[in-house]
Parts: sequence; C-alpha cells; structure tokens
Amino acid sequence: MSLIFSAKRFFSLLVAILVFSSSFASDHHSEEAGIAKREFNVREMIMHHISDAHEWHLWGGHHDAVSIYLPIILIDGGLKTFSSSHFYHGKPLEAKDTTSKKEVAYVAGVGPATGYAMFEEEIYKLNSEGVLEINAGKVVDAESPFDFSITKNVLSLFMGAVLILLILSNVARFYKKNGPVAPKGLAKYLEVLIVMVRDDIAKANIGEHKYKKYVPYLLTIFFFIFINNLLGLVPFLPGGANLTGNLTVTLFLAVCTLLVTLVSANKNYWLHIFAMPGVPKPLLIIMIPIELVGILTKPFALMVRLFANMTAGHIIVLALVSIIFINQNAAWGGLSVPMALFISVLELLVAFLQAFLFAMLSALFIGAAVEEAHH
Repeated sequence: MSLIFSAKRFFSLLVAILVFSSSFASDHHSEEAGIAKREFNVREMIMHHISDAHEWHLWGGHHDAVSIYLPIILIDGGLKTFSSSHFYHGKPLEAKDTTSKKEVAYVAGVGPATGYAMFEEEIYKLNSEGVLEINAGKVVDAESPFDFSITKNVLSLFMGAVLILLILSNVARFYKKNGPVAPKGLAKYLEVLIVMVRDDIAKANIGEHKYKKYVPYLLTIFFFIFINNLLGLVPFLPGGANLTGNLTVTLFLAVCTLLVTLVSANKNYWLHIFAMPGVPKPLLIIMIPIELVGILTKPFALMVRLFANMTAGHIIVLALVSIIFINQNAAWGGLSVPMALFISVLELLVAFLQAFLFAMLSALFIGAAVEEAHH
C-alpha cells in the first residue's frame, strides 16, 4: 500500500513540475511580448497550495489554468448563489496600499458577482465608489456578506465524509451478514485498525468497564483524520486540499473532544480541580486557575499538533520542488525530487501517527474525566 501511495505521490510531483514549467514558459512568452517577467515567489506559491480557495486548481498557470470553479453562496439582503468563475475571471484591479505605497491586487466580480471583490480568497462588498480600500495589506472599512460558499476544503470535507461512510458501511454490512468470521475484502484491512482503536486506545486509556460507549467517537475521529490525511497526499487532483492542515478543522475536532470530556466528567474529576485532596486550602487560590487553564490547553495542544504536523509536511515538499525554479535549472530536480519523494513517503507515516495520537490523547483525557476515586 505504501508503494502505491509513493508512486502516486511521485507522479504528483512530476505533474507539479510540469505545471510550474508551463507557468514559467508562459511568463517567458509574455516577456517577449513586452510584458515584464514575473519573478517566482516561493512564499506565494506555497501559501496558494496550502490555503483554502473558492476554486480547485487542476493544472496550468495564469490564463491557461484549468480549474473547477466552486459555488459562491452569500447572504446579503437575500440569498445569492453563483459560480466563483465570476471572480476568477473578473476584473483584476490594483489599489495603492496607503501605508506601504505598494500596489495590491484584488479582483472585482462581474455578472452576478458585481458589487463584490475578492482579496486573498475573502469576499468583500465594494464601497460606494466601487473600490476596495486596502491599508497595510488589510482591507479597511469594507463590509463582508455572510459567506457560506463551498470552498476547496469544504468540498474535500464532503468527499472524505462520503468515503468514510462508504468504507465503514461496507465493513459493517460484512459483519452483519456473516457474523464473527475471518474477514474478507475491506474488512480484512480495517479490522486490525478497529481492534487497535478499541483495545489499545479506548480500553487501555478509559478503562475496561467504561470504554465501550466511547469507542464509536474514537473510531470516528481516528478514521476521519486518517482518511483525510491520506486524501491530502493522494494526487487524484493536483493541488489537493489541505483539510487537516486547516486550523478551523482541527479546532472543531479539539472542541468535540473537549465537550465529550466535560460532559463525561464525574464528581471525582471536578473534585480534583476545585478541591484537590491533600492540598492546603491557601494553595487552592493558585491551583484552581491553573487546573482550569489546563482544561483548555489540552485540546489546544491537540489542535496545534495536528495542524502543524500536516501543514509542515506540505510546505517542505513544495519548498523542495521550488528549488528547481529558484535556480531556474531543471538539473536541480535530481536533488529536490528524490528528497521531496522521501518526505512524501514519511508523510504516510505521519498521517497514521497523527490520527493515532489524536484518538489516543482524546481517550486519555476522557479516561481522566471518568476515573473513579482511588482509596
């Protein structure tokens, strides 16, 4: 399985090289036509690939780019829906940043998107003069409509959810039909993961008498993180979504663990926060705030760990591929592509480890909340 993913990732890197190469060819052609050649910006390229967007870029660059344009859904004096192509093929405008005096580009919508502008993938309403004021790289005094658009990360979330339902429903139907028999098909591969979550994560950290009610939750977050981590690596579409590297997604998962922990907490858990046994009462003035902060820092650590590890892997791969274009020499591919391939294979291990650690630490926090007092 690892070899398959490695081969696919290698293919993705080759596609990326071809995409960037075509982009540079386009720039060179423009320069010959009298248009200034645009310098390759590593930071801009990396942020473009790891950030959310209202389109799903497939291949090509600039005017030759091929993308899937996602639906824009706005609530602004009523429901407004239209394709994001009305922004990406809108009117590119440049405004003078009033602080840095630099030219800042944004796109004014056309057609049904008239009256709106997109700046750094955020949608704003144009002012009465039909412009968007920008100061120090930030939009100033511009209203934002309620944006419920289907972005690249949202679409990836739907795809991951459907994939999880299809896979696990297939496994559930197999056992429902055949009972406790030797697994076949998908069940043969997933049974070991399900047993691992049940025995090594839930039972080991929550306790033999209370773990069963939490197994469905732990299985859900484990497979959600694991499958979406893999989807971020499998290049079924170039520039795939970085869902688990999105801070909003990891925040939601961490909040879910926090809520399950607090709802499950028993009297003994709260007693150790507000009236720690054996601690002198004057010290409680210091210890209680520390314990309360600790309740929040635990899910915060879950959120940051998953976000940072998955984002870092994507950044490293993109940075290694960028070496070719920074030096403007394809020979550097002999160094950067193998290194990027090695990091991609390593990301397969990280994809599993991050799902395992998130589920294990969640079980550890829940186990601490339901643990009975020891006498």
